Amino acid sequence: MMNTPETTNTSLWKQKNFWIFLLPSAAGVFLFMAPIRFAGDITIPVAILANALKAVMGDLLVPLVTAIIAIMAVATVATKLIKPAFLERSPFLDRLLNPSPLWVAIRLIGGLAIISTFFELGPEAIWSGDTGGLVLYELLPTLFAVFFFAGLLLPLLLNFGLLELFGTLLSKVMRPLFNLPGRSAIDCTASWLGDGSVGILLTSKQYESSFYTQREAAVVGTTFSAVSITFSLVVLAQVNLEHLFLPFYGTICVAGLVAAVIMPRIPPLRWKKDIYIDGAEPDQDAEVIPQGKTVFSWGLALAVKKADTVVSLRREASEGAKNAVDMVFGVLPVVMALGTVALIIAETTSLFTILGMPFIPLLNLLAVPEAAAASETMVVGFADMFIPAILAMSIESEMTRFIIAALSVTQLIYLSEVGALLLGSRIPVNAVDLFVIFLLRTVITLPVIAGLAHLIF
Repeated sequence: MMNTPETTNTSLWKQKNFWIFLLPSAAGVFLFMAPIRFAGDITIPVAILANALKAVMGDLLVPLVTAIIAIMAVATVATKLIKPAFLERSPFLDRLLNPSPLWVAIRLIGGLAIISTFFELGPEAIWSGDTGGLVLYELLPTLFAVFFFAGLLLPLLLNFGLLELFGTLLSKVMRPLFNLPGRSAIDCTASWLGDGSVGILLTSKQYESSFYTQREAAVVGTTFSAVSITFSLVVLAQVNLEHLFLPFYGTICVAGLVAAVIMPRIPPLRWKKDIYIDGAEPDQDAEVIPQGKTVFSWGLALAVKKADTVVSLRREASEGAKNAVDMVFGVLPVVMALGTVALIIAETTSLFTILGMPFIPLLNLLAVPEAAAASETMVVGFADMFIPAILAMSIESEMTRFIIAALSVTQLIYLSEVGALLLGSRIPVNAVDLFVIFLLRTVITLPVIAGLAHLIF
């Protein structure tokens, strides 16, 4: 019998669909959101699995990633030239191999960059350890492993009712504060405890399934795909301030919360349309709790109804496999292309230094020591989050190094990973949007971080 939200909660636990909801959802919560101390760090099981895969594959992982990105460049060009008939029978392969001309160009750049880097061909500016080498050897193996397991296991969070329950429970918090559905809290938690790339993957899939509008997907993707606790510690260690981790992460959380409240209410995020990917408008009564229902009972009823739509575990496994293929084959070339280009600009030109000069008066106003040196790090984080911390090593003031490290984390948008992932997804943001959002987050969070730093030091 088809379950409906009106089913009484006293009988839900007796139904097969209740267990179809509960068991996979509990597994999803454990894998993506359960904080576990492993090898001295706080992380999540999916990240542990990803690290285990990296360790098992070892030196084979870099050649594998190189082959994938090079093959995708060739396959994409061949698809555009030949237009094989089998793509008409597979919407999934058509979307993967037949992108728009812009993305064809980006995949070609990614293919050329990775071949140049792997074989150390062409100008050293492309393949050095600070540019293409950083992306290929440090970033892509990690993303490959994370995408593999996160993609496979993502249906546990998406398809068995967990988001329906959390969306109902947290709508009273997320709507007033951030004008977002309650289910967006799942994205933030997965990012915070695990990895920002997991949050972007989760956001993209929910947008494609019409659970987020264009505005909601853009807000969640650029605001809630936070940097993990683990990576925050790595950034802090780079500036030799590990002993200040608790005040450091507390500062990040406060500044991030301020930005999350303000950013959705100002352009460009405010200008995004409140329509779904198919052009439909959201139901204004979708989050209304019916009379006679509590928030929990209604959320549980919706979760069980969602579980009733599960056809088979084989179908869910197939969807997970498609998620993994889509991210590994579709997004890694984008990360290689955009990440390498951004790092080349950062390393070989003074563009980001020039762009940072207008921040000197603001830094002086905020009484930040060594303001001129700090200004050089303000915009360079758009290329890669780790570069500001590297540049900050030469700064004597601990407070300034603290501010630079915290700001690099709260700026959030950097093209070597998060920015490239957003551009490679179907989330409706472009490069101009990302740069404007990056600057706005900088202007909003810098005074908060500087103010708290003055209290700490």
